[in-house]
Amino acid sequence: MKNISIILPAKNEAASLKTLLPALTLAIPGAEIIIVDDGSADDTVDVCRAFQVKVISHPYSMGNGAAVKTGARAAQGDILVFMDADGQHKPEDVPRLLQKLSEGYDMVVGARSRESQAGAHRAAANGFYNRLASWMVNQKIADLTSGFRAVSAKKFRQFLYLLPNGFSYPTTTTMSFFRAGYPVAYVPVEAPRRIGKSHMRLMRDGVRFFLIIFKIGTLYSPLKLFFPVSLSFFSVGLLYYIYSYVYFNRFSNMSVLLFISSVLTFLIGLVSEQITSLNYKDSDR
Repeated sequence: MKNISIILPAKNEAASLKTLLPALTLAIPGAEIIIVDDGSADDTVDVCRAFQVKVISHPYSMGNGAAVKTGARAAQGDILVFMDADGQHKPEDVPRLLQKLSEGYDMVVGARSRESQAGAHRAAANGFYNRLASWMVNQKIADLTSGFRAVSAKKFRQFLYLLPNGFSYPTTTTMSFFRAGYPVAYVPVEAPRRIGKSHMRLMRDGVRFFLIIFKIGTLYSPLKLFFPVSLSFFSVGLLYYIYSYVYFNRFSNMSVLLFISSVLTFLIGLVSEQITSLNYKDSDR
């Protein structure tokens, strides 16, 4: 079996790590376990030092995505496994992800059931993102935002420069792998309730989730997102032109504005498509 590095971003997760780390060591013996302490104010570091794990500490909180990048850079394994440190990901599910990865995939994601989502609003939002992303890539995406995944270290590091420092690194990773033509698979998992207090905030992360919608498009194929908008502007402009011509025998300024908006939106999508292609031009090296 290839060398395996398990990376857990952690911020104030001392309570969950007391039970998670021994279970993880037992489930995957011999794996390199890296805890990235993202500016914790509790006993996270002291708890980790009681076990045979590698601890890397940020001098202050830099974000979940930044912790993921730190862990990926420090890992020695050929395969990287990313897990949450809050107890929502079961160590016994890791071998299932690794088994699926060995079938020829470059990334395998632990897909949560609807019952495993943290509330009905989160389940509804994730369901919408999954459908949107599936339409963008023409492949079924079972869980776009799951942070529980096993990946080829070599392939994952190709996209480190694209990953944000915040919580949306799973979305970026998934769309990047699909855009580069790397095979992705999903394994159903059950996620227990987290131990401790969540770092998510309704208003702040509500805006973040809204922005994810646009990130999905810009990461994969911007034109596929911009073209329907452009077509909508054109269609409304055409209908309004027909209406104003039939009833008032004139070509209205509103129709002109809608037609111009249609052309500009299409051109923005076209330019964005070219920029996106440049982001992935070296993904096969």
